[in-house]
Amino acid sequence: MLYLIGLPLLAAVVGWFMGKRSPAAYYWTALVTVILEFGISVALCFTETRDLMLPGILDLGLHLTMDGFRHIYTVVISFMWMMTMMLSRDYLGFAPSSGPCGATFLQGGKALAEAHHGPHPNTERYFFFTLMTLSATMGVFLSADLFTALVFFEVMSFTSFPWVIQEETEGAIRAANTYLAVAVIGGLAALMGLYLLQHELGTLEIARVYELAAASGKKGLLYTAGACILVGFGAKAGMFPLHIWLPKAHPVAPAPASALLSGVLTKAGVFGLIILAAEVFRDDPVWGTLILSLGVITMLLGAVLALFSTNLKRTLACSSMSQIGFILTGFGTMGLLGRENALAASGALLHMVNHSLFKLVLFMCAGVVFMNTEALELNEIRGFGRKKPLLNARFLLGAAGIGGIPGLSGYISKTLLHEGIVEAAAEYGFLLHCTEWIFLLSGGLTLAYMTKLYVCLFIEKGQFEEKTRYMGPMSIFALCASALIIPVLGLFPNLTMARIANAGRGFFRGEAIEHVLHWFSLENLKGAGISVAVGALVYFLIVRRLMIRDGKYVDLWPKRLDLEERIYRPVLLTILPGAFGWIAAVFGENKLTGWLGKQMLRAGEAVSALFGENVVTARIAQGVFRTGSVLAHAFSDMTDGIVWFLQRTVFKQDDRNFEERINKTIIYKLGESVDRRFAKRGITSKDDHYFAQLFERIRLSIEQGTHQLTDTMSFALLMLCVAICAVLVYIFIIRN
Repeated sequence: MLYLIGLPLLAAVVGWFMGKRSPAAYYWTALVTVILEFGISVALCFTETRDLMLPGILDLGLHLTMDGFRHIYTVVISFMWMMTMMLSRDYLGFAPSSGPCGATFLQGGKALAEAHHGPHPNTERYFFFTLMTLSATMGVFLSADLFTALVFFEVMSFTSFPWVIQEETEGAIRAANTYLAVAVIGGLAALMGLYLLQHELGTLEIARVYELAAASGKKGLLYTAGACILVGFGAKAGMFPLHIWLPKAHPVAPAPASALLSGVLTKAGVFGLIILAAEVFRDDPVWGTLILSLGVITMLLGAVLALFSTNLKRTLACSSMSQIGFILTGFGTMGLLGRENALAASGALLHMVNHSLFKLVLFMCAGVVFMNTEALELNEIRGFGRKKPLLNARFLLGAAGIGGIPGLSGYISKTLLHEGIVEAAAEYGFLLHCTEWIFLLSGGLTLAYMTKLYVCLFIEKGQFEEKTRYMGPMSIFALCASALIIPVLGLFPNLTMARIANAGRGFFRGEAIEHVLHWFSLENLKGAGISVAVGALVYFLIVRRLMIRDGKYVDLWPKRLDLEERIYRPVLLTILPGAFGWIAAVFGENKLTGWLGKQMLRAGEAVSALFGENVVTARIAQGVFRTGSVLAHAFSDMTDGIVWFLQRTVFKQDDRNFEERINKTIIYKLGESVDRRFAKRGITSKDDHYFAQLFERIRLSIEQGTHQLTDTMSFALLMLCVAICAVLVYIFIIRN
């Protein structure tokens, strides 16, 4: 277990120094590391359950363990890292630009490597944080207590942040800000929940919380703690209404990183939700109803967002949100069924594994498309996959698998989830019958939006008609090895999927399935058939008739329904800063404090008159108020001052585009007048607009440092302020 966590850390540091001289050396170091990681994960599957304590770390120590579920997911994680690292060779431009692989980059426009005149920029940073994230993700899934899980979860959140900001474009920076905000606020909420849980139960050890929670008489406190933890881990999982980072982060991140964000990091969030469903609130119908409701909304909304998306990776990102909804629906059904949860628990576990594999294949296919076309919009990549049977077959396996087509692994997990819902409907009635129909509808929408992508890429005609080599040997191997697992698992479910379910069901506290499952019975095929029929209707009635106008795909989703732009950003960037500013002003110089200060001075004078010289005490009081006012203003302006200083020093921006940003304001014109005066006196410089540009640079620096709160550094500091305030509220109000 220490090797699984420590080996990537060591490789990240050693490779960083190697990468300074040769980025290719760093790549091979990273590839060898993830291959070793996969080998260690497989070897551990043949060992017994074991525990490892690392006392003294962060005072409470770290506690790791290995069991059946953790065996499964360490193999899944290391396999996905290995496959995406193989794709990274082509994607980041390490394949040669001439020779037998030269045609790899000659389909549909300049290759990424040619566009950047060599290997992709920031490759050392990418590999460093990819290995760091691998280590942290392994730590999350090996955690034996919630404290250890949260420590690695927070490290994972921040080490994966550079993936989102990798390209450093305006869209990437904005998406990274959103990702950072969700990570900080979600982590803080989870921390508050763990405080409450530790206070009530006296432990955060996963194996013990069920008994202690069942014996606790404070259900309200447990629900409050559970809600906080749900926010923290649910945000990373992409659960509604905390899904806002998913559609923004995936399109801007490199495709190999997108596969890991979708296939693994969302499952790290699901890991925390499993503990809530299987341990803290096991057999709790109230909690089950809450999770079921959130799961149904997430499942349906994600499918609708994916259907209306016209961007390849955004569609896949929204699809991830929808599939997380399927898994959450399984968790909710587990809570409602109580000890009869065998089908729901097995379905949720298997769909977690399946979704990781599906998104690995689909995002790698998207990476192949992007590294050849440098585009993701459907209208720009239309027809790229024509006459490319290898890419066609692999994408089709991923798309049909996630759609639940019989014969592929997605059909098995969705069948178990469906049967679990049917069992719950027999006990709870109408609402669960509605859930069943939403489940089938969401499955139909999944097929509709995957059909949209498949037809656009591989059937419709576009500008990409030549049959050329469009990926290197390592990318071919990664795609083939990943995609072939899907039919193997689906065609032999009793030999593969059933064994996986048996190995990992204990972590879900799922009971053994008592009856023999007939996977391809008429009743089970009926559910898949309904979803196929719904998918066909939606595709022909909505996609073909409404979304395609004048031969082009049109985004019909209303912009005003964007939760981030309508709710989250106004609250975090306008309302909260305004509230903090008002609070700071209360302790500064305004009418309210001025009036209060005068009243306090008069009271002080009246009191001091009884004991002697009131002039002295009045002056002392005035001095105290003025000092407090100065300090309050200093603290209120400190954040902007720090941002301005860092932007002018450590994070100094490139001025190559300064001419495009010049705004001839009064400051600029004042500088021009200074230039003219010097010119009249015969004092000239190399630049006739020296002072005008100097004054404009100063103005832009001040403006950026004091007003652009959405800039990465300022936004991070704002999140820190929110965190500090929340901790103070907890200490002084909730704790008391």
